[in-house]
Amino acid sequence: MTATAASVGRESGTNLPENRSIEDRWSVSRIFKHVVLILAAASIAIPTIWVIFASFKQKSEFYRNPWALPKGLFLQNYVDAFVDAHMGQYFINSILVTAMAMILSMAIALPAAYVLARFEFPGRTLLNLCIQGGLFINVNYIVVPIFLMLVGWDKALVAIFPGGFFINNIFVLAVVYAATSLPFCIYLLEDYFAAIPKDYEEAAEIDGASHFTVMVKIFFPMAAPAISTALLFNFLSFWNDYIISLTLMTGKQKTLQVGLLNLMTAQKAAANYGRLYAGMVIVMVPVLIFYAVIQKKLLESNTQGGIK
Repeated sequence: MTATAASVGRESGTNLPENRSIEDRWSVSRIFKHVVLILAAASIAIPTIWVIFASFKQKSEFYRNPWALPKGLFLQNYVDAFVDAHMGQYFINSILVTAMAMILSMAIALPAAYVLARFEFPGRTLLNLCIQGGLFINVNYIVVPIFLMLVGWDKALVAIFPGGFFINNIFVLAVVYAATSLPFCIYLLEDYFAAIPKDYEEAAEIDGASHFTVMVKIFFPMAAPAISTALLFNFLSFWNDYIISLTLMTGKQKTLQVGLLNLMTAQKAAANYGRLYAGMVIVMVPVLIFYAVIQKKLLESNTQGGIK
C-alpha cells in the first residue's frame, strides 16, 4: 500500500519541483531577453524621437530647457536647412546616386549569382574565391587608390574632357558604390539561388522555358527575401556613406552626409541647433521610409508556390 502510494506520488508529484524549476529558468530567461530588447529599442527610439522634436524648436528654446517639448512646429528650420544650407540639392544628389548604384548593383549581381549557383564552367571555383575574398576588403582602405586611379584617367583624357570626367561625377560615384557592393550581393544571392530545388528548373524546361525565363520568372521572385536584404544593406551603405563621397566629390556637388557635416560645423558656430536637427531628420526619413516599404519582404520565406 505504502509502496504503491509512493510510486504514484513519484509519478504524479515528485517531479513537480523539478519541472517548476525548469519553467522558472525559462521564464527568467524570457524576462531577461525582453528587458534587453526593450532597453536596446529604447536606446534607439528615444534619441530619434528627441531629434525629431528638437528639429521643431526655435533657437531660444534650446537655451531654456533643451529637453522640453517644442512649443510649436517651427517649420522654418526645415526651410533654412533645405534652401540656405543647400540640403535640398544634397538630398537630390544622394537620391540619384543611391538609386543608380542600387540598380547597377542588382543588374550585375542577380545574373552573376544565378550563373554561379546553377551552372558549372571552367574557372567557377576561382571566381567564387575572388568574390569571397572581396568580402574582407573594407572599401575605406582602398578609397585613396580608387581616387588616384580616377585622377590618372582624368589626366589621360584631359584633351577630351578638359574639366575632368571621373572626379565630381555622380554617375562615377554610383559605379564605385555598385562595384564595392558586388562581393556581398553576389555571395548572398548565390547562396540563396543554390538552395532552390532543381525541380523548379526541370518543370520550367519541360514547358519550353529558356534559362533567361527561368531566371527572371522563377528564381528572382522566389529570391525576393534575399533580394530585399541585399537592397536594404546596399541602401544603408550608399545612403550613409561619407568617406567615398567626400573623396570623390571635391567640388560643389555633395551628397547628403557630406552636406550634413558642413551644416553641423556651420550651425554649431552659429548656435542654431534647430536647423542642425532638421538636417538630421532629413537624413533619417528616407531610411525609415525605405525600411517600412521593404520590411515585409524581409520576413517572407522561400516557401512561396510549390512543386506540382
